[in-house]
Amino acid sequence: MTMVEIAFWLCVALIAYSYVGYPVVIWALSRIFGTAPASRPLPDDELPMVSLLIAAHNEEDIIAQRIANALELDYPPDRLEIVIASDGSSDSTPRIVSSMADPRIRLLASPIRRGKAAVLNAAFRAVRGDIVLLSDANTFTDRNAVRRIVRWFADPRVGVVCGRLVLTDPATGRNVDSLYWRYETFLKRCEGRLGALLGANGAIYAIRRSLYTGIRSDTIVDDLVIPLITKVRSGCSIVYDHDAVACEETPHDFGDEFNRRSRIGAGGFQSMVRLGWLLMHGHGWVAFSFISHKVLRWLCPFLMIGALATNIALAGEAFYRQTLMLQLAGYGLSLLGLATGSMASFKVLRLATMFTTMNAALLVGFWRWASGGQRGVWQRTAR
Repeated sequence: MTMVEIAFWLCVALIAYSYVGYPVVIWALSRIFGTAPASRPLPDDELPMVSLLIAAHNEEDIIAQRIANALELDYPPDRLEIVIASDGSSDSTPRIVSSMADPRIRLLASPIRRGKAAVLNAAFRAVRGDIVLLSDANTFTDRNAVRRIVRWFADPRVGVVCGRLVLTDPATGRNVDSLYWRYETFLKRCEGRLGALLGANGAIYAIRRSLYTGIRSDTIVDDLVIPLITKVRSGCSIVYDHDAVACEETPHDFGDEFNRRSRIGAGGFQSMVRLGWLLMHGHGWVAFSFISHKVLRWLCPFLMIGALATNIALAGEAFYRQTLMLQLAGYGLSLLGLATGSMASFKVLRLATMFTTMNAALLVGFWRWASGGQRGVWQRTAR
């Protein structure tokens, strides 16, 4: 076997392991070595003080609805504060929040745009809750979610709890979780059983305020960095609660979604460098999951390019001409899905388009990170 053949099969094997092999391996490991975490409901007199912290920028269209949703949470009013941290909003967001008379609502308004990481660092110094539940302005939290999340903190070993985000259709409100989203939720449940949960979802996760040590102000994906740094520094557990639910509408526009994924991709490459010490200090299952679930996933665009380039070099042989045709057919299906808008109608088109565009977004994200074009300041998605 030539070096080009070895390179081709290595690229193919790593892609296959990242998306197909790892889910099988992590499921098996979670069943053999993992345990299902357990908790108990807490009576009202044992419930901790909770700060629901929402970072917002120019959210005048949704912020009143978001606060109304928060005020309906099933949690003792004297043990809940709702903190809106406005990051240099130039619209009516601060005025709307200030106009609400409920004493549970607090506004922390920064007159200048600093980025989400800087806003969170400042807000954690100002919130009063023992537990800080982080969320987004476009997220709607299930009425019972806070009670479900805080019960885990009765165990002093638990430092971070991640809930489940459900995606809904903006027109009908129906659950439209894609195959990929269900796939990611499955991985979270397996990693949670193994004590190897990686990060959280920014829409719904909580942390002990005493464990928050701050993050660099240019951090792009805070919901990955904060939980992992907290776990490594304190030795705490990260728990996934499938039944603590929040809902969020899917983006209306493909361009918005692509841009969001590119930003997350840039944050992934930034995190791979900054959290690289996870791979060198014997962090057990966490290091294994970080390599398999995150690092290889972020490297997949380059593996795909490598597989295509080496396949072209090998196309003189009949077998490799067939593998090249398969690759080109996959990319053709992706382009067809984009051109016809048939992603929702045909599973093959939808999967091919999702896979290709997701990795294309990662590649754009890499360029933004490498060129310094992606900052920690986020852009709101049109809703």
